[in-house]
Amino acid sequence: MSAIYILLGISILVAIFFFIIFIMAVRSGQFDDGYTPSVRMLFEDELVKKQTETTNKKPKKTN
Repeated sequence: MSAIYILLGISILVAIFFFIIFIMAVRSGQFDDGYTPSVRMLFEDELVKKQTETTNKKPKKTN
């Protein structure tokens, strides 16, 4: 049972360590994307086609 407490304590310390490293990386700007905004204008926009009505607008005659 004491081994579980030791492993639990070690795993919590490792989790805290990785969380601190992650926060430091975010604050230093490591995850900022500086490339995509400059290239985004080179991508072609998809053309939006309006759907036109192809039905016949003549009234139907009934007998």
